[in-house]
Amino acid sequence: MGKKTTTFNKTGIKKLPNNKPVLYKIKTESGNTNYVGKAKRGRVQERIREHIGKIPGTRVQIEQFSSIKDAGKKEGNVIKKSQPKYNKKGK
Repeated sequence: MGKKTTTFNKTGIKKLPNNKPVLYKIKTESGNTNYVGKAKRGRVQERIREHIGKIPGTRVQIEQFSSIKDAGKKEGNVIKKSQPKYNKKGK
């Protein structure tokens, strides 16, 4: 499925597709991942906007999936591997 990276602000987020479930990563300027999450089809932009002002970052990267279940599996693997600073432990 498709991948896309944009600025982590309201203008950048508006450019993201909303038509499929996604795994998203909020990244720092140096490329470190601060947060990983998933969003259902139709809620992608809204879900990512909820993090503005709460999680620092300069870019957001999304990866589209055919189902939220697939996005959730990938989310768990990515969190385990990269241990983002703002993801809660034990999720």
